[in-house]
Amino acid sequence: MAHSQPSITDAQQKPRFNLEQWLRGFFKGFLDRIAGVLLRLGISPNAVTLFGVLGNLAAAILLGLGHMLAGGLVILVIWPIDALDGSMARLKGAETKFGAFYDSVTDRYSELLIFGGLLYYFLVQDNILATMLTYLAAAGSVLVSYTRARAEAVGVSAKVGMLSRVERYLVLVPCLLFNIPMVALWILAVLTNFTALQRIYHVARSTHTLK
Repeated sequence: MAHSQPSITDAQQKPRFNLEQWLRGFFKGFLDRIAGVLLRLGISPNAVTLFGVLGNLAAAILLGLGHMLAGGLVILVIWPIDALDGSMARLKGAETKFGAFYDSVTDRYSELLIFGGLLYYFLVQDNILATMLTYLAAAGSVLVSYTRARAEAVGVSAKVGMLSRVERYLVLVPCLLFNIPMVALWILAVLTNFTALQRIYHVARSTHTLK
C-alpha cells in the first residue's frame, strides 16, 4: 500500500514558543480591562491603532533630534497599545479581515518611522556606518514580516526565527534608554536578516523544495 506524503502541517509544524503570544496571554486580563474602558468611552480599535502610529512618529522625531532616552521612553509607553487594539476588537466582537490587515500594515509603518528617525540622526552626524546599519536593520525587519506573510499565502506557518517583532523591541528599547543605539543596530542588522533567511529555509523545507 502506497504511503501518502506527509502534509506541510505534520512534521514540520512542531509547536514553538512564541514570545508575543505568551506576553499577550500573560497580560490578557490587564489588557482586557483597559480595552473595556476605552470601548465604553466610545473609542474604536482602529483609532487606538492610529494613535500608536502617531506615538511612534513622535518617538521618531525625538530620535531624529538625538534624544535617545526620550524616544525610547515614548516607544516603551506606546508599545502596549499594539496589543490593545486587538483586545478591543475581540471584546467588541468586531474582529475583521480589514482590521487585521490595517493593524499589520500600521505595525510596519511604526517600525519604519522609528528607523527613519535614527537614519536621519545618523545622516546629520555623517556617521556612514550607523546609517548603513540602520538601513540593514530596517530592511531585515520588513523582510522578517514579509517572509512570514508570503509563507502563510502558500499555506506554510513561518513563525520561526530568532528575532520577531517583540524580540526586536526588546533589543531596541533598552539600548535607546541607555543611549547605546549602535549596539541595537548591530544586533538588529545581523539578526533580522538572519531570521528572514531562517524563514526562507523553513518554507523551502516545508514545501519539500529542499530534501
